[in-house]
Amino acid sequence: MRLMFLGAAHEVTGSCLYLEACGKKLLVDCGMEQGEDTYENHEIPVSCSEIDMVLLTHAHIDHSGLLPLLYQRGFRGQIFATMATRDLCEIMLRDSAHIQMFEAEWRNRKGRRAGKEEFIPLYDMEDAEGAIKCFVGCAYDKEILLGEGLRIRFVDAGHLLGSSSIEVWVKEEGVEKKIVFSGDIGNKNQPLICDPQYIREADYVVMESTYGDRSHGIAPDYVGELSKIIQETFDRGGNLVIPSFAVGRTQEMLYFIREIKERHLIRNHGDFEVYVDSPLAIEATRIFMEHMYDDFDEEAMELVEKGINPIGFTGLRTSVTSDESKMINFDMKPKVIISASGMCEAGRIKHHLKHNLWRPECTVLFVGYQAHGSLGRALLEGASRVKLFGEEIEVCAQIRRLAGVSGHADNEGLLEWIQAFKTKPDKVFVVHGEDKVCEHFAQRLRNELGMKAEAPYSGAVYDLAANKCIEEGQPVKAKKKVLTKLPKETRGNTIFTRLWAAGQRLLTVIRHNEGGANKDLAKFADQINALCDKWDR
Repeated sequence: MRLMFLGAAHEVTGSCLYLEACGKKLLVDCGMEQGEDTYENHEIPVSCSEIDMVLLTHAHIDHSGLLPLLYQRGFRGQIFATMATRDLCEIMLRDSAHIQMFEAEWRNRKGRRAGKEEFIPLYDMEDAEGAIKCFVGCAYDKEILLGEGLRIRFVDAGHLLGSSSIEVWVKEEGVEKKIVFSGDIGNKNQPLICDPQYIREADYVVMESTYGDRSHGIAPDYVGELSKIIQETFDRGGNLVIPSFAVGRTQEMLYFIREIKERHLIRNHGDFEVYVDSPLAIEATRIFMEHMYDDFDEEAMELVEKGINPIGFTGLRTSVTSDESKMINFDMKPKVIISASGMCEAGRIKHHLKHNLWRPECTVLFVGYQAHGSLGRALLEGASRVKLFGEEIEVCAQIRRLAGVSGHADNEGLLEWIQAFKTKPDKVFVVHGEDKVCEHFAQRLRNELGMKAEAPYSGAVYDLAANKCIEEGQPVKAKKKVLTKLPKETRGNTIFTRLWAAGQRLLTVIRHNEGGANKDLAKFADQINALCDKWDR
């Protein structure tokens, strides 16, 4: 009964945990790192082909984005998630693969002219399609037996359509423990989706801490604030550009704008146009409507029952093709442009920033979390110039933030969630927060609530049956690394896949031992060379 911390340990993105129990090897989430990478993540301690199943809390790429890579490296198990998460991942993982393949094609086109080596994407569409086929859709609040002594239940986390906390019961050699993985805990009173559901009992809790050091404050009048920003921008003759996560935040913005239009809050600009320029966001909006009867909150359902689409209105335009996207910036009439990605790291939003950042009459409005190292964070922190597609762009547009809009609970919401447990868990593990935030929130749990809490680093291993740490994690500063793509012709060979994965693990061990004693490193190198000589005959 071992729990190992891999990703999002003292970091906000790249969520991944490894659980070994009842003869099964499981991952909880398998996410991609976004923005600045602070610490090296420990490798999965077994080959990917040995993983029996993945429990997925929700569809955001920082929780699901490496599932295709897991598949590419030999995983053929099941991925358990809510039905809405399954449907969202179907479009999001394909979109992630498309972005990486497109970026590789673009970089290679430039690289060939410069004589550079070929850039290989992390994974391709075939890998994404393979991962998608592994999904098993599950209902909320229903216990699922995964094997003898092992059962789970998904509970609504209120963060995103289909998002969940996961309850895991493990019974092994007469010892039974319950572990709760919080996933991302939602902010209360969000439009469309329900508030987070509280859990009452657990022996161990692994919980996020994204906003563990700050408060969202009193919930502002989102509709009033957004209508004021739209009015001021249109009066200057500019566009309002909203970098928005395609899944979740885009639909919330449409919900607010529908009300703005219904109440005629924008004056002298008629039935202004709103462009959703993201094929992913368009598909996600369709999935939101497909799951409305299972996942929408009471307020949204009241609109549905009146025959009103909560996220639809006149003047709403969608652009699917790249040509349609390009035409948006040739129309000089003031408009709202909602485009992904939310942190401005990829996707069509970068083109809209290129066309609008230099214009003082325009506004760029951020409506979600911006990770350290992301372009969005740089703009919010006052960058005067940014580079887009190799071109330096002066930042003259107004940079604004819609305060309080967040899919994450703030520190008060997090404390309220953990205090809902009737008895204090044996241990609370704090993850999914920036380096100092994790420690700060863990300290609050200890000092204010009297809980046993800690923020483990990647590589930490805990024996849950004995309630003790058996291996400390190490804060190894991240280095720029290239993840190697497994050659396509060898993917079906499971034994080779294990060998290849072992080689990747060896490289990680070598990197982690940089700076060690020369004598030890020399002995290690001699052993590796001797092994190579043996197998190279």
